[in-house]
Amino acid sequence: MKTHIARALHDDHMAALALIERLEALLGNHRPDFAPAVAALLRDCDRALTLEIGPHFDFEEAELFPRLEAAGAAPMVAVLSEEHAHIRPLARSLSSLAREGQSRGFDTTLWQAFHATGAEFSGRMAEHIAKEEMGLLPALEDILDPETDAALALTFASQR
Repeated sequence: MKTHIARALHDDHMAALALIERLEALLGNHRPDFAPAVAALLRDCDRALTLEIGPHFDFEEAELFPRLEAAGAAPMVAVLSEEHAHIRPLARSLSSLAREGQSRGFDTTLWQAFHATGAEFSGRMAEHIAKEEMGLLPALEDILDPETDAALALTFASQR
């Protein structure tokens, strides 16, 4: 990747995919056993869903999507924006369910809700990341000059 911002977004994507992989492994069980690894995963999910995914989406929408639209990529921006609108509430729900499960334990009903929400979130997020890796990042490399790229990378880093 040639641009700083594309590399930064790519790094975020790889971290999100690693978390999704861990989440999917947990979802493959019928119930979590609350080993330290499960508690750590639930904390990591809550942190990522609250502190990373939202700011990542906000940055893209405020700083990158307008530039992409101006460069003629409005259809791609529309798809990615729609996906953000679907993923955000899933992330909030999953975060809430993870906190609840961590604090009081998972009964059958809570586990089913966590499992369903987690599966939908991980599927949608993985698909979204793939689209951004194949479309958004290459488009940014085509439209950003070095000065704009550097400024965007600094803005993105400061919002983290």
